[in-house]
Amino acid sequence: MMIFPRSGSMMRRTAVAVLAGSLAVAAPVMAQGPEGKPMGHHMKKGGHMMGRLSVTGDGEARAVPDMATITIGVSSRADSAAGAMTQNSASQQAVIDQLKAEGIEDRDIQTSGLNLSPMMDHSQEGQAPKIVGYQAQNMVTVGVRDLDRLGAMLDGLVKAGANEIYGIAFGLQNPQAAEDEARRAAIAEARRRAEIMAEAAGVKLGPIVYISDAQASTGPQPQFRMMAEAAMGAPVERGEMSVTQQATLTFAIRPAPGDMPADETGAESEAPADGAEAPASN
Repeated sequence: MMIFPRSGSMMRRTAVAVLAGSLAVAAPVMAQGPEGKPMGHHMKKGGHMMGRLSVTGDGEARAVPDMATITIGVSSRADSAAGAMTQNSASQQAVIDQLKAEGIEDRDIQTSGLNLSPMMDHSQEGQAPKIVGYQAQNMVTVGVRDLDRLGAMLDGLVKAGANEIYGIAFGLQNPQAAEDEARRAAIAEARRRAEIMAEAAGVKLGPIVYISDAQASTGPQPQFRMMAEAAMGAPVERGEMSVTQQATLTFAIRPAPGDMPADETGAESEAPADGAEAPASN
């Protein structure tokens, strides 16, 4: 009689392998949604898939700005680097003192640029350029919260020693209300587009399964550079600014009632809710 001592173990390993294979075949495959998150099957009886429709809408809100950001500078020239910096520092301090005298708080004054460079003479052909002096520049960015005083404030800054204006931009101290209005408009526009597309395609919109929005933007904003003397007495108009928002909606879509497949009883089959597994069929 022949004995096979390992046959039982081999049979057990074979059974386990077969069982594991069966489980692997039976395991459902979960669809991946936005950001890699698993999502439920959107199946109808008979294996029919529910589709999806993603639509992006743009929304806009208009608002009158209630603050401005200006960048002003002092440019000084001298024969030596030390002389240029000393002269520039004195002039810039006078400008900062004027800002504070106008009621600008420390939190709204920030140095945004400081530069010292030689001035070169390239006029003599065939010879190396020569340093004929130094130029120092100092810029500050200022937040102005009282726009009614902006024009008079610029005049005062020029008289205090500011000789360059690098830019002005209008904004909102609290933009949340305008952003929310633009966001609501973006979602309404996305839904409107989805309804039109679904009607044209002959399908029905299901529930919203995903919503995302883009960061709000404002603009356009005026940007310019001028000598400060040219700005004296110039009228400053705040106008109106635009706040835009973008939203994306993803809908489940179903066939039109007449196109839906019927089950064995003749009734139209219902789709499971988002995140639920499709019922098993015999």
